[in-house]
Amino acid sequence: MKKLNTDLYARKKRWKIVLAFFALIIICISIYYTNNLVKRFASQEQKQMKMWAEAVQSHAELMNYAEVFFKEVSNQESRRVELLAMAYRGFLAASSDENINIYLEIIQSNISIPVIITDGSNNLTLAINLPKKFQDKEYFDTEMQSEFSKYPPIKIDIYGKTSYLYYNESLIYTELRGVLEGLFKLFINDVTDNAVGAPVMILNQTGTEVLAYGNLNPNKMHNSDYVEKQLEIMLSENPPIEVNYLDGEKAYIYYRTSDLLRTVRFFPIIQILIFTFFIIVAYLLFSYARRSEQNQVWAGMAKETAHQIGTPLTSLIGWIELLKMQETPFIGTYEMEKDIDRMKTITERFSKIGSIPTLEPSDVVSSVNDTMNYLKRRFSNNKFEFELNIPTRELIIPLDPALFSWVLENLTKNAIDAMEDKGKITVEITEDSDNVYIDISDTGKGMQRSMFNQIFQPGFTSKRRGWGLGLSLAKRIIEDYHKGKIFVKSSVIGQGTTFRVALIKKR
Repeated sequence: MKKLNTDLYARKKRWKIVLAFFALIIICISIYYTNNLVKRFASQEQKQMKMWAEAVQSHAELMNYAEVFFKEVSNQESRRVELLAMAYRGFLAASSDENINIYLEIIQSNISIPVIITDGSNNLTLAINLPKKFQDKEYFDTEMQSEFSKYPPIKIDIYGKTSYLYYNESLIYTELRGVLEGLFKLFINDVTDNAVGAPVMILNQTGTEVLAYGNLNPNKMHNSDYVEKQLEIMLSENPPIEVNYLDGEKAYIYYRTSDLLRTVRFFPIIQILIFTFFIIVAYLLFSYARRSEQNQVWAGMAKETAHQIGTPLTSLIGWIELLKMQETPFIGTYEMEKDIDRMKTITERFSKIGSIPTLEPSDVVSSVNDTMNYLKRRFSNNKFEFELNIPTRELIIPLDPALFSWVLENLTKNAIDAMEDKGKITVEITEDSDNVYIDISDTGKGMQRSMFNQIFQPGFTSKRRGWGLGLSLAKRIIEDYHKGKIFVKSSVIGQGTTFRVALIKKR
């Protein structure tokens, strides 16, 4: 029997190790394959992000060059306009004998700078190079003046009449400004609505205003904390790109990796967590199913045992009553009655295993004392010695005395089997504010630490004969029914073992 049970647990342990090993290999292969895919995807994303950033940088440099070019054109345009204005002033202020050909040549060569001359009532008297939107207007009102001219008008006095000369930037320059502004807006839209999904923010020169953004939560962009957090992430990943646009203004482009890439990087970790979660759930479900099956087996076996014992027990009680009625009572009737009472207790124990017992306030000291005194009479001889270190006062706790006594019997019989020929059993009761502790010590052969948990598993036994159910039953009674703890407190090879039972004082 010992070899059978030992081989059974050895095979069971080997199978667990093999299955765990194969499961670990499958998980590692899956994670390795997924991690490779993630790395390849991340590498492609990073390449695209790098290409996009380089393209934005190149485009920004082009915009900067366009801004420098436009600035130079603007300077030249200003000089041309000033030259034309000076020519008009010179022409209008020239005396009759002064050579005005140079002024006329400059004025006549103007084919792009808009010029308007009005009388004192703001009626248009002359219009040169006028933009289309002003060509049909005959009255030069205030709104038209503010929209048309960016330079102060020149006052003209001719024959005692006052007129005004208005001039503006050239039409080519205005169209060039519009084209460049459109290019800048297009550039901003391309940056914010990028195909790689990179979150982008474009800030003004002082960094106080978000000019545009893309691939960010629009519902959170009004939250300054969210904006600052995103800027911190962007600055930690990439330096901002500087862009110059018209009129000498600057903007800064902040960007970071896409949310998809950031999520994919954590995918292997998420996968490991998912695998771990499912393994834990599967293990718990398997353990629950196995425990439920064991409970059904325990309950069925206990009820059947109680039923089988009850039938002959009733018959024995009747026979003892007949023996008592004889004129000369049988001398062993008294002892037989004690054994019959013992069998009743055993039957009661088995019947309670089949259902959840009701715990009632009971004196654990009295229960330990009664059980150990009974066992002392049965096993105390020249071989085994019993020592009880228990309080003299009562310790009332929620308890089922019949089942608890069964636990003490199983632990004591296990200790006697461990000591084989001779030894000492010590029972000690201690307490703290929450628990009562019952320690059962023997001077047997002891056990290795690796067996501390195995000995409570159903079927495990080191004896030549036995089913390996005693300690498993004790664990079930203490932990499932009494919500306490039972464990090997200590064990030394060749010196002995101490079991501890911890019971809760109040529930």
